[in-house]
Amino acid sequence: MNFAGRTAVVTGGSRGIGRAVCLELARGGANVALCYAGNETAAQETAAAIEALGAKALAVRCDVSDAAQAESLVSQAVEAFGTVDILVNNAGITRDGLLMRMPEADFDAVISANLKGAFLCMKAVARLMIRRKYGRIVNLSSVVGLRGNAGQVNYAASKAGVIGMTKSLAKELASKGVTVNAVAPGFIETDMTAAMQEAARMAVQASIPMGRPGAAEDVAHAVAFLASEEAAYITGQVLAVDGGMAM
Repeated sequence: MNFAGRTAVVTGGSRGIGRAVCLELARGGANVALCYAGNETAAQETAAAIEALGAKALAVRCDVSDAAQAESLVSQAVEAFGTVDILVNNAGITRDGLLMRMPEADFDAVISANLKGAFLCMKAVARLMIRRKYGRIVNLSSVVGLRGNAGQVNYAASKAGVIGMTKSLAKELASKGVTVNAVAPGFIETDMTAAMQEAARMAVQASIPMGRPGAAEDVAHAVAFLASEEAAYITGQVLAVDGGMAM
């Protein structure tokens, strides 16, 4: 897909799915501003990989749940590349635990990072995109946001909330030339899933009709499609990339 002349902001872009998205967009010619929470080494490695593909990169440390930092991220992208055409809200955390044992702080942290962070970044780019009458916003939800999962009431709530926000903002911006969609990954091989116990991994894998986990690149392809010109008439949708888990 052709993203030549476009600028993308990708939150949580230093590793895993975020890195795969950055590279997929850069492969199509987009300049990429990626934000990271704390791993500067990984962020700089991703930036170098973007530049190796012939695109320009900017790595910004940012807590997306802080309004001033979210606005600064977008401002720095505009200063470096002139505008923002694409926003991919990928930043997220987990704090798993059964509801009866879950500290309120763990619930608040996940909602703040996953849901509020997406809200603040969308708010930061919305006026810019409306003014230009062009924009692509792609939010990362999860299969957990579609069907729930024991031990993840906070994560499921945040990812279901992302879907609700996506559909609502899509209705607000549809007439302005801005599309807003979501991708809901299933069980994807990342650092997060690699830390799971083997028994838990096998149990999840058994629930996947395709019988295997996905790769970060599988999600990146879906994100790139929704960010492309080819998806210009698609908005308010949720694309599950999950090997059939949510069926």
